Amino acid sequence: MPEFTLYGSAGSSNTDRVRLTLAEGGLSDYELVHINLRTGEQKSREHVERHPWGKVPAITFQDGFTLFESRAICKYLTKRYCFPLLPPASDIEATALVDQAESVEMLYFTDPAGKIGFEKFAKKMMGLPPNEAVVAEAVKSLESYFDVAERLLQQSDYMAGKDFTLIDIYYIPLIQRLFACGYGDLVSSRSHLNAWRERCMSRPAIQRLLSADREAMMAGNGP
Repeated sequence: MPEFTLYGSAGSSNTDRVRLTLAEGGLSDYELVHINLRTGEQKSREHVERHPWGKVPAITFQDGFTLFESRAICKYLTKRYCFPLLPPASDIEATALVDQAESVEMLYFTDPAGKIGFEKFAKKMMGLPPNEAVVAEAVKSLESYFDVAERLLQQSDYMAGKDFTLIDIYYIPLIQRLFACGYGDLVSSRSHLNAWRERCMSRPAIQRLLSADREAMMAGNGP
């Protein structure tokens, strides 16, 4: 019996953060239960017991331990299973750089990128028109952020320094969503940023997971 269950949704960037973390850690012995966001299953009484705000993802272990919020889940799994995705706690400078990079990702990237994803991807799935004013403002914010990231990536290969970490994983789902929504040029037009993306996307574990998802989508089964 799998040690834990991941409750998530196909097409959820938050769920994909956790799945990418597990793929990079080489852990496949878990159960993935799909929560149907279109029907509002995430707001069901059963799921709200796992995630009080009625969102995804959440994980539950056989001993009853439950955790929600994608970044918290990723960190916990990395520490519990010793994935090589964080510096050792004894290296306080490297740990501080990871913490700093995580703050940057959450404060300057996720909000505008998430707005574009919602307006151009989620609303399309719901049959609703996008709010182009919201999209335009989000694009402006992302351009400013990516200009800074481009400069920083001239000195480092990854978002938190010379090594690939959880922070890079945190970016990948929404970066992919930008490309899917037709805004990939925000990344590809910046050489150092695009080189960072290519380094991340060429990692074998990430390639395997994304390829499996594409095959599932073509088969009509979802990831």
